[in-house]
Amino acid sequence: MASEPGPVTRVLRREEWDAWYDHLVRAFGGTESPEVLELDRSLTEYDRSLGVWDGDVCVGSAGAFTFRLSVPGGALVPAAGVTMVGVAATHRRRGVLTSMMRRQLDDVRSWGEPLAVLTASEPAIYGRFGYAAATFQLDADIDTHRAGLSVPAGTDDVRVRYAEPAEVLDACEAVYARLVPRRPGMPARQPGWERREVIDPPSERDGGSALLCVVAERGGEITGYARYRTKLGWGEGGHNGTVTLRDLAALDPATDAALWRFLFGIDLMTTLAVRNRPVDEAWQYLVTDIRRCRPRLRDALYVRLVDVGAALAARTYQAPVDVVFEVEDAFCPWNGGRWRLSGDVKGASCERTSDAADLSLSVRELGAAYLGGVPLAGLAAAGRVRELRRGALAEASVGFGSAVAPWLPHGF
Repeated sequence: MASEPGPVTRVLRREEWDAWYDHLVRAFGGTESPEVLELDRSLTEYDRSLGVWDGDVCVGSAGAFTFRLSVPGGALVPAAGVTMVGVAATHRRRGVLTSMMRRQLDDVRSWGEPLAVLTASEPAIYGRFGYAAATFQLDADIDTHRAGLSVPAGTDDVRVRYAEPAEVLDACEAVYARLVPRRPGMPARQPGWERREVIDPPSERDGGSALLCVVAERGGEITGYARYRTKLGWGEGGHNGTVTLRDLAALDPATDAALWRFLFGIDLMTTLAVRNRPVDEAWQYLVTDIRRCRPRLRDALYVRLVDVGAALAARTYQAPVDVVFEVEDAFCPWNGGRWRLSGDVKGASCERTSDAADLSLSVRELGAAYLGGVPLAGLAAAGRVRELRRGALAEASVGFGSAVAPWLPHGF
């Protein structure tokens, strides 16, 4: 007797989007606002999206946005922004996710993109496919009545003014674009993505205000901006409102300090809720009492090297490196074997070699260290990297580092 055909994986068709998206919303256990739904529809790249179908029912989904990601040295490297990954609860432990990851990474390789990146709702899932946390984000709840700011010279020369978020969007995007090469991990925003920055459905305000915006100006030029919302609160001791920072960008230290000083000084607010900021951001060194800020760290961007040679050659290295890696990659075996990386601040090459290995590691460790935020020496201390030539670990760990911490400014 013939067995029933199993689920079929195929490229998403336009007429299937509603069913595909409904499956995704169900998989994540929630609902989506009409504004976000329509934006997601407009940003979907159908030829880079996969659906798994059991008959006419969507039971799996995965997409891959076309990104260019900043890496150490300032280059923008093609990367597949993996997104919309979900498996129906009715079809777990049946190989659906593995089949999608297999198809997707094969596709990414065929597209000539050396990196795949994602944000993980459940981090434990993606390690077996070669992904590793490469950037982290800083969250904080700052008591603005008890933690002051000591601002640098020139801060008073910056003018901060209110603006409608949509009306200054182009100017703010120009600021963002100038910052992308300065910090690894930032995606260059493609057309349409700027709309994500000002979308403001009432369902996501949690009782707070509509999205507010200020821009900072020096010499008539917009040099920074902050987007935030406020939520008024009252207790027995009086007002205890909260400012929730959604986004902040600045081209210079004085502009940065002026924006933070503005946020600290909003009337009737006692808490500044900071979410998803760089782990080395300057406000931590301006506050008078870091204990009143309650900083917290969490994982952010996960990186997977799809083409080890091309990926390692695409970035620069802050100190000279000349090492041979013995790479293990069970899921993408074309990466396995020995690679000689030679590079410095000017550029790099990474080629196959038969020379003796200096360091042994898996593709996950290379992904973790790739943007300069996770030291190879730390991974070695955890038993994840093995030194085969004395001195090779220190050389590679210093070279892979970044002068500024990598950061993913928004999800996708």
